Amino acid sequence: MTRTLLLALAFIPGTALAQLADRPLFVEARVPNAPTIANGSDGSFLIYEVHVTNCETREMTWTGIEGSDAATGATLFSLTDTALAREISRPGATGTQVTPQNRPRIAGGQRALVFLFVQLGTAARPTALRHRLTMQDSTGTRTLVMADVPVAPEARALGPPLKGGNWLAGNGPSRASGHRRTIIPIAGSAGIPQRFAIDFVMVDSTWKTFRGDQLKNESYYCYGVEALAVADGIVVARKDSIPENIPGVTSRAVAITLETVGGNHVILDLGGGRFAFYAHLQPGSLRVKLGDRVKKGQVLGLVGNTGNSTEPHLHFHIADNNSPLGSEGIPYALETLDVMGRCQGLGSGCSVGAAQAKRRVMPFANEIVRFPK
Repeated sequence: MTRTLLLALAFIPGTALAQLADRPLFVEARVPNAPTIANGSDGSFLIYEVHVTNCETREMTWTGIEGSDAATGATLFSLTDTALAREISRPGATGTQVTPQNRPRIAGGQRALVFLFVQLGTAARPTALRHRLTMQDSTGTRTLVMADVPVAPEARALGPPLKGGNWLAGNGPSRASGHRRTIIPIAGSAGIPQRFAIDFVMVDSTWKTFRGDQLKNESYYCYGVEALAVADGIVVARKDSIPENIPGVTSRAVAITLETVGGNHVILDLGGGRFAFYAHLQPGSLRVKLGDRVKKGQVLGLVGNTGNSTEPHLHFHIADNNSPLGSEGIPYALETLDVMGRCQGLGSGCSVGAAQAKRRVMPFANEIVRFPK
C-alpha cells in the first residue's frame, strides 16, 4: 500500500471505512514480552501472552488464534471457541463482561489478552513465532497475521534457592496460577512480574506444612531455612525490619503497600538483564548489604513470614528489572533437582513415587521437589 493511500485511509470516516471491500482488521495485536523456552519435568513450554486492542467503534468477537513456527510453518497450537475463551482476560472488565461467553467480545477501544501455555514437541525449538488471529464482527469474519515474534533460547542454569526438601512449588508456573495471571501496572507499564514465580513451602509425609500450633511461625517446617544465592551476583535491593505476620489468610503485621508487599527481601543482579527476587524473609536475618557481591550458594537470609504472606515460605522469581513488581517475569533453569511427586493443590491430592533426577529444569505448579543438601 502506498504512502498516499495510507494517508487517505487516515481521513476516511468510520462509516465509509466499513464500505472498503478489502478493509483490514483494525486491531492492535502484539506480544509485549517475547517468550523464552521454559523447561520443566514434563517437557518444554512457551509461556507468554498476546494482547489485542479493538481500534474500531464496532464490537468484535475474538474467535481463534493459531501459532506456528515462523521458519517451518509447523502449527504449534490452535485455540477456538470455549478453549480460547478460557484463556482470555479482559483488563478492567467487570460483571457479565467476564463470563466465558462474553470474554471474547471486545467493544471499540477495549483490550483483551490471551494467556498462552504451549507445550513443545521433543524436536520443536522455534526461533520465531507467527500468529494468525480470527475476529468476527457485523460484517463477517476476518483474519490478521501478526509480525513474527522472536523466541529466546533456553535460560542459563542456576543453582538452587534452597537446600534439601521436600519442597512444594506452590502457585508455581502453570496455565492459570494466581502468579501467572496477575497483571500489575507500575510507572505506566503493565507487566506480569510473577509469571514464573514459586511459593516454596516444605511438606511432611502427610503433605502438611507445619506441626503443632498453626498460629506460630516456628511450627512451620520451612521457617528459618537458609535462602541461597542461585548464582554470583550483586545485591541491588534489600528490605529489613518488617515484623512477622501471625499465620493466617487475613493476618498481616503491616499495611500492604508496594514497599511492604514482598516483606523483608533481597534482589540480586545476576547479569544479562536477570534479577533474582527472594521475598518474605525473617526480620533481622538478612546476611547481606546493599552493593555486596555474593557467590553462588551464599546464604542471603532466613525464610520467614513477612509482607503479603499467609504462612512461612520463600517466594522466588527471576525478572528482567530491579523491581519486585515493575518488571516482567522470565523463566530459569535449575542445574539439578529431584522430582518426588506432585499435588493437585497446595497440600491436597498429593502423590509421590521414586525420585526422578532432573537437570536444567524449573519446578512447575505443585510439584514436590528436593534440592541437593
